[in-house]
Order: sequence, then C-alpha cells, then structure tokens
Amino acid sequence: MLSRLKTKHIVLCELIIIFLFASFLIKKGFDQDTYMHTALYDTEKDYIKWVSFDVSSQAMDRAYRYDVESRSWDVQINWIEVLACLGTRYGGDFSKYKERHMTELVEKLKNKEETIETLTKDMKYYDYYYEAYSAVLGGMVGDYRIEVADDTAPGGKRWEEKYGLKAFLPLAKYYPYSHFDDFGVSRSYGFRRKHLGHDMMGQVGTPVIAVESGYVEALGWNQYGGWRLGIRSFDKKRYYYYAHLRKNFPFNKSLEVGSIVQGGDVIGYLGRTGYSSSENANNINTPHLHFGLQLIFDESQKECNSEIWIDCYDIVQFLSRNRSETVKDPETKEYSRIYQFVDPVAEHYINHSTYQYNDDEFEIHIYD
Repeated sequence: MLSRLKTKHIVLCELIIIFLFASFLIKKGFDQDTYMHTALYDTEKDYIKWVSFDVSSQAMDRAYRYDVESRSWDVQINWIEVLACLGTRYGGDFSKYKERHMTELVEKLKNKEETIETLTKDMKYYDYYYEAYSAVLGGMVGDYRIEVADDTAPGGKRWEEKYGLKAFLPLAKYYPYSHFDDFGVSRSYGFRRKHLGHDMMGQVGTPVIAVESGYVEALGWNQYGGWRLGIRSFDKKRYYYYAHLRKNFPFNKSLEVGSIVQGGDVIGYLGRTGYSSSENANNINTPHLHFGLQLIFDESQKECNSEIWIDCYDIVQFLSRNRSETVKDPETKEYSRIYQFVDPVAEHYINHSTYQYNDDEFEIHIYD
C-alpha cells in the first residue's frame, strides 16, 4: 500500500514538473514573440521601425534572374518573395546563403509542389521580411519602355517594351569609380557618428544618375553633405540621398523641389563639396558621391532620431549591370541620357496629374 502511494506521489510530482516546464516554454515563446514584435514594430501604430538589409548581391542577382526567366513559365516567380522566404530562414543573415537553397525553393514553386503561401505559412516573421525587403527593392523591377540602338530605324534608335531591372547605378555608364563597404564606419566632422551611406569615389563632373523614378524632395546646400539632392519614390517608402555634388554646377539645371525624374535620368554631378558652413565650399578631400537610402514606413520616421538607413554596398553591386549612357550638350555643358526611358509608374503621375508636392519647408537632417 505504501509502495503504491509512493508511486502515485512520484507520478504526480513528475506531472507537476512537466506542467511547469511546459508553462515555462509557452511563456518563453510568448515573451520572445512579444520582444521581437516590440523590437521590429512601433507599438502604437504597428509600422516597422528597424531594418538591417543584409541580402547579398549574389542572392539578389539569382532571384532577379528567376523572376525574369519565369515570365515564360506557368508560375511567375516574385524575386522579393523568394528573398523574403530565405531571409526568414536565415534570420536576415545572408552569410548563410547557398544558391542551392534558392534553387530548391524555386523548383518547388515552378513544379507547383508548393506555393509561396504554403511555404511560408509556418514562418512567423515572413511578413516582416517581405514588407522590409519590398520597401528596399519594390521599385526596381517591372515593365518599362526604353530606346535601343537600331541602325535601320530613323535616328538610329527605336522603342522597345521590356520587363526587368528598371533601377540604375547612381553613376553614368563608362565613368570609372571605386567603392568598398563603408557603412557604419566612424565620422568625426562636427561630431562623432556613424556613416549612414555608401561612398563611390570617382572623377569630378561624373554624371550622377537617378536610381529610381520619383520626385525631388530636397535640393540645395547642407553643411555636412554640401550640395545634395533627395529623391523620394512614388510609394514614399524610399528616400534616395545624393551628396557632395560638384561646386558651382551641382545639379541638372532643370530640377527643382517637386520635379519628377525617371530612373536613369541625369540629376547632378559628382564633386567634393561639404564639411563647411560656407555654401559652395570644397572641403572633402576625395571626390566621391555619398549615396544613401532611407526607408520610411511612417512619415514620423522621415526626420527623427531613429531613421532607418541601410547598407547599400550590395545594392550598388547588383545595380552595376544597369548603367545609363549619357551625352554632353556642348552649349549648356549639361549631360543627358542617350536612350530615353519611360517608367509606367512615373508616366501615370505625369499624365494624370495625381501627384502634388507642397512641402516647401522640408529640410533633411543628415550628417555625412
């Protein structure tokens, strides 16, 4: 009898321990989910407040090619969905990337063994990575029209409709440049801070190119960035920042705040202005373009102490395949693109007059 009571007591104790352990695990999982959501999202408005874009140029390249190739398949591959799926798997760390991981994923989609919904239904953070990566890459791939060389056509050019990369490298074709991953390194002019952009060293006067279609949101002098230009994407998720432009002739003269530009347009010229409270001063030792990309999920993030700037090194590597060719007007000294380009997104705003810019007092607070 005593033995049976001991056995029941032991079993009861084991059940209590199991229950307590299970409760601990459930609470731990709940606390972890709560912590992650709090870390990534604003608690009141529920918008993303932190992004670290670590996608390699190799992964972007392979996903992009699958997207374009799949136009002839039964299943259209969305390159951002593929990258977000892998980003979720890696916890955002693309040092874990293997091409076979993407190949296996795409094969399942192509063969209709899986859909992106079934592949990601148990991935807790897929929605976060998809929204974050869409904010970075959302305007880069799609339909467009562009002039191409054709000796048989009037003027030696004809129009073609295409699908593919419609974002451009920030520097014009045939102009040399050098760069390295300098995001986050220390800067000391004015005060100590981290570098929140990507420097592309080149020759003074190199035409600077609009990476994506959008509208001019800032244009003028800044003590840190010198002559600088800010272009906002039409979906307002991306703010492209081009700084240290050329002394005396920094911008395309047709531009003003509110101007609409298309990807590949000449917007300014590389220089070395900045680091001076005196306007038009050359105080940067090495001529370069400071190229920055800010993500904006809520307008409160545009100018604040927790702005989201991402590392553009791999993006620049990826965009190097698509450079805008330019020509100089000997009379105006202005450069322009040789092959005209029409982005349907920009065309919609231009033709339907649905876009208005009225924030003349906007001033960015960026320290380069």
